[in-house]
Amino acid sequence: MTRGTALSTEGLGKRYGGGVRGGAGGSAPRGAAGSRLLRGGAGGWALRECSFALPAGRICALVGPNGSGKSTLLALAAGLLRPTEGTVHAPARENLAYVAQDKPLYPQFTVAETLRMGRELNPGRWDDAVAERVVEAGPLDRAARIRSLSGGQRTRVALALALGKRPELLLLDEPMADLDPLARHELMGALMADAAERGTTVVMSSHILTELEGACDHLLLVDDGRVRLDGTIEDLLAAHVLLRGPVADLAPHTVVDSRTTGRQLTALVRREGRVEGPWETTQPTLEDLLLAHLRAAKTPEGATA
Repeated sequence: MTRGTALSTEGLGKRYGGGVRGGAGGSAPRGAAGSRLLRGGAGGWALRECSFALPAGRICALVGPNGSGKSTLLALAAGLLRPTEGTVHAPARENLAYVAQDKPLYPQFTVAETLRMGRELNPGRWDDAVAERVVEAGPLDRAARIRSLSGGQRTRVALALALGKRPELLLLDEPMADLDPLARHELMGALMADAAERGTTVVMSSHILTELEGACDHLLLVDDGRVRLDGTIEDLLAAHVLLRGPVADLAPHTVVDSRTTGRQLTALVRREGRVEGPWETTQPTLEDLLLAHLRAAKTPEGATA
């Protein structure tokens, strides 16, 4: 991994089912999260030819439809899975934290015992103050056992463990999915403030685009196991323009996606010099950009920016 790069992959691929035989070519997943991934992948490539380099200190939105390879990519980065092909370069295990979708915690432990476990497993780097702050905002009964907690409460404990570790790289797989809107807003704010203060690199998958647009500065779009977009959100938005107006020939513009409703045309094109034509031009939103590239990826000539 080069200096200034928090996470990188080169030709990374993961195949499940009959293609997994163990050894360097692809081992069975390790741990509860890995078992869930294997059950979900009934054979075939979950990730293929995946190459990118994420600069340190970025807050990266990892997006894509269900089954696109997001969870597999995060599990590979966390070291819970071994690649079938290619390589992944991430910080050492003690310098990263991973929160899986199912938030695996010891159900018989109390909240207090879970935090004590985090402290004892991370000597010299554990931050009691930040872990306690996340739990107290719940608020959570320290004597309550994990199995008695709601999904949102377990999420809070899992995030407390991850942040208390003070990781260089924080991997979050749909971290806020089971939280109510207020708790999601509060925890997202705390997470982003902590990352900014410490310079933590965060990779977060989510289906809530408005949540990502306000918090993230880098984008990684994955679809059908391949990277479709990679770059800063600011640069990617600036490289595209949204056209609306009468149906007309879009040449010579490089079209990502276009739709026609009656006599009205809406198209996302790459900004390559001056955009001319009988259309109104606007800056696309993150949602415009993502939906256009996902639709394009489903066509035979699908975009692969």
